[in-house]
Amino acid sequence: MAKGMTGIMKQAQKLQAKLAKVQDELLDKKVEGSAGGGMVTVVANGRQDVLEVKIDPEVVDPEDVEMLEDLVVAAIKQARDRAQELAEEEMSKATNALMPQGMMKLSGMAG
Repeated sequence: MAKGMTGIMKQAQKLQAKLAKVQDELLDKKVEGSAGGGMVTVVANGRQDVLEVKIDPEVVDPEDVEMLEDLVVAAIKQARDRAQELAEEEMSKATNALMPQGMMKLSGMAG
């Protein structure tokens, strides 16, 4: 029994190390969100940090600043949503690669 527990602990440590590595790798991955048909574009990393905001000069209208503000917010939201999806996908890949099928069933992660 103790030997089995040692194996589980080693697997848990491997999983923890792999997930930490994935978190680091997410800093280097980029996703993009846009609004207004590409008039406003936001680039974020895989950890949802906004890296860039690009605004097409045509959308800058001093008479309608509110529209530009709305486009920026929408583009940021889309970029962050995509970053979250990317992070979940990468974490899932890491978890599935390291956890034996039996452990997944035991933990309730697999049907």
